Amino acid sequence: MGAKTREAVKLVTGLGDSCLQRIVLQFPFLVSSLSEEECLLNKKYTAHVSGDVLIAGFFPLFYIELQRSLGTPESKLLPIRFPQVNFGRFDPVLSDHRRFPAVYQVAPKDTAIALAMVALMVHFSWNWVGLVISEGESGLRMLPQLREEMSKHRICTAFEHLVALKEFEHLSLHQKIRNSFVKVIVIFGNNEFLIITINHMGTYLTLGKVWVINTPSTLIFRKRYFLFHPFHAPLIFSHHHGEISGFNNFINTVNPAKYPEDYYLAVLWIKYFNCTFSESSCVTWKNCPANASLEWLPRFLFEMDMLEESYNIYNAVYAVAHALHEMLIDQAEAQAVGNGSKLVFSPSQLHPFLKNTHFNNPAGDQVILDEPKKLVAEYDIVNFWNFPEGLRQVVKTPQSICSESCGPGFRKSPQEGRPACCFDCIPCSENEISNRTDMEQCVRCPDHQYANMEKTQCLLKSESFLDYQDPLGMALACSAVSLSTLTAAITGIFVKHHHTPIVKANNRALSYILLISLNCSFLCSLLAIGHPNTATCILQQTTFAVVFTVAVSSVLAKTLTVVLAFSAATLSWTRMRLWLVSGRPNFLIPLCTLIQLIVCGVWLGTSPPFLDTDAHSEHGHILILCNKGSASAFYCVLGFLGSLALASFTVAFLARNLPDTFNEAKFLTFSMLLFCSVWLTFLPVYHSTQGKTMVAVEVFSSLASSAGLLGCIFVPKCYIILFRPHRNSLPAIRGQTRSGRKKSSQ
Repeated sequence: MGAKTREAVKLVTGLGDSCLQRIVLQFPFLVSSLSEEECLLNKKYTAHVSGDVLIAGFFPLFYIELQRSLGTPESKLLPIRFPQVNFGRFDPVLSDHRRFPAVYQVAPKDTAIALAMVALMVHFSWNWVGLVISEGESGLRMLPQLREEMSKHRICTAFEHLVALKEFEHLSLHQKIRNSFVKVIVIFGNNEFLIITINHMGTYLTLGKVWVINTPSTLIFRKRYFLFHPFHAPLIFSHHHGEISGFNNFINTVNPAKYPEDYYLAVLWIKYFNCTFSESSCVTWKNCPANASLEWLPRFLFEMDMLEESYNIYNAVYAVAHALHEMLIDQAEAQAVGNGSKLVFSPSQLHPFLKNTHFNNPAGDQVILDEPKKLVAEYDIVNFWNFPEGLRQVVKTPQSICSESCGPGFRKSPQEGRPACCFDCIPCSENEISNRTDMEQCVRCPDHQYANMEKTQCLLKSESFLDYQDPLGMALACSAVSLSTLTAAITGIFVKHHHTPIVKANNRALSYILLISLNCSFLCSLLAIGHPNTATCILQQTTFAVVFTVAVSSVLAKTLTVVLAFSAATLSWTRMRLWLVSGRPNFLIPLCTLIQLIVCGVWLGTSPPFLDTDAHSEHGHILILCNKGSASAFYCVLGFLGSLALASFTVAFLARNLPDTFNEAKFLTFSMLLFCSVWLTFLPVYHSTQGKTMVAVEVFSSLASSAGLLGCIFVPKCYIILFRPHRNSLPAIRGQTRSGRKKSSQ
């Protein structure tokens, strides 16, 4: 501090620069020790007698009400010309210079207090909060801001209780707190409001609550609480400020003997250290503990740290000193200051200098008295605990929520008739996820992804088709190859024994055609196994249609051949003999095949089969399958095959009792019965399955029906050829034929 500033401090305090910290020490004690009337009158007397600037911490409207109740003219108590520096919390009401033209506020703006309180709620995840707000002007100004910030962060209000100081309904407030089950209560108001609230709520046993208070009033810190007082350990918003160098050392070493002119310091020693003194030319202190220090006092009696109000007092004195300093410089040319004469000025002359005061204090913080230029306050959150000495306890900050948070995999469902913070947690639907807490809606996974079991993330779907490596695909493929090998072996047996009667007797050419078509049908089944593509999709449908048409028409031709052969032998009809000799039943095979080829050509020309994907039928998989294209064409192919099979079964059934040497009519009947049974069963099963299971059903039906024809028609003949060769001779055949005719004639 420069020489001019030191002179200014002397003018402000009546003391030297070294006494500035004692002033900071005195003011909090003064506020906590005297009643409001005594404090006001003391300040009035001090201002009129020893100074020209009033440094006050009480709300000026209270001054006006008090002076009216005392009958004191306003001009005598608070003259407009008299500068008044307020060290209390910044109040927007005091910014009205028409009502308070001489008031200057030291504290920074509290316009961010609502934002700070909501930030605290968000930090602790509180979304169910009660509000107790003063009905004064500052409370009514702050409440809309608090509502807006809480709404932005989805924080709900359990109740709002506006309190008028003159009509404090503490019973109704207690009932609201009890009925709302709220754990966090925010209190906003000035010092007087806080004192009344604490006193009234202290009459109720309200435990387990967190109280959030907007100001660290000195009066709150001086209150000696019972351990189970409702306001035990509140969270208090205090203006952030730097540390004043040397202040703690001063507090530890100050005593009345060192500063005998300090009245309030003497009161402290008398009150708390039981000291006495004798008045003489030199004050002598008696019965005092050796080296007594303020550090000995409990925190609820004396706070060693510089509190917010003390810091504002410190800045207020410095601000007035700076204003006087600037005024001294301004008047230096008009009046000599160094000749020992006392500087005389009017208090109103200090107004422009106070308004323009802007400096950095020793702690490095800016001090601005002009309201438009003031900075927005930064806050420290003070958690004041007042346990008895030696008692320690770790306390977890409780949650204050209406409903428990909905974790990942769930969404919020609002409860009807209740605030937005009250909700139920509903699991996400199929293939939907929520990967954050308290999501309003679940998010549907894309088609190429699926939701995991916990419904917390989307996973990539794997491709699914009837693969050779799958147990089912491997079994079907092995069956197809085995049956194809068996068919080839039977064909080889028939070729090797083509000269034998049993091979000749049943139309050798038709047998070869049927065996080849059956072998092709077994191999065609392999087209449906493995990763499908466009070519295999087209081939598996067309080859199935053509090959099975050849096979079934061959069976029909064999059945007609048996009927014609028996009719020609018994009835001696010339025309039937010509049909049989000319091999006209064999023409059924190319005719039926041609019809089926025409149907397949129309199918391929209009809506051919194509490669398709199905991402919805099977969870976690994308099905790669062949789409039939035209369902009508597919069922036309099946319908034509069904009509041929039904015709073959009918003819074979009617010829089942013919005296055939090797009873082939019965075998044809059994084979077509099995064939029709397989495909009649196929239709409902096919439509009730999905994905690769549906393909497997189609392959199995093809293999089963073909194996039925192979087993019923050719296996008995192979048995005779290989194991009963004596029956495969011309005399044996003639003997069996005669006996068969005798039985039929009888």
